[in-house]
Amino acid sequence: MPPIDVTRTYLELTDPARLRPARLPDPSLALEQVSDCPPALYRHLYGTVGAQYHWVDRQGWTDGEIRAYIARPEISIWILRRGTAEVGYFELAQEPDGSTEIAYFGLFPGSIGQGFGKHLLTVAVEQAWATGARRVWLHTCTLDHAAALPNYLKRGFTPFRTEVYQATVPA
Repeated sequence: MPPIDVTRTYLELTDPARLRPARLPDPSLALEQVSDCPPALYRHLYGTVGAQYHWVDRQGWTDGEIRAYIARPEISIWILRRGTAEVGYFELAQEPDGSTEIAYFGLFPGSIGQGFGKHLLTVAVEQAWATGARRVWLHTCTLDHAAALPNYLKRGFTPFRTEVYQATVPA
């Protein structure tokens, strides 16, 4: 399979007042920070959300690599649930420059198309600001869900860099 061109877009919020929140008025939604995330749960979150978007960077991580990574104090894992069902998750990474990256963000396949993405992004950004961030940033690419970039823009993120790279994507 020949490689394809993929465009990666980096976006940022530099002021909490620029967030345009969008919440779902659903009292059954609950955000949970996962302390001491077990490797099996980490793989489940990353693999289930990322499978359809070709997330491959961490697929080969050993249990030890996962434990070492999530033990870092600047990393936090969050799950959004509706009742007992997992809706989506995000991972925050605090940077030495005072910024916080939304390193991974996404919905479980059965939750797509119901408005959960805008809600999850709102709470992810709020959690990032709550860590004392001076800037919140993330990146997306043309392999992500078609609604990803529009959601980021609607919540107030602005692009600050794009790049094109090649990737081999199975059909």
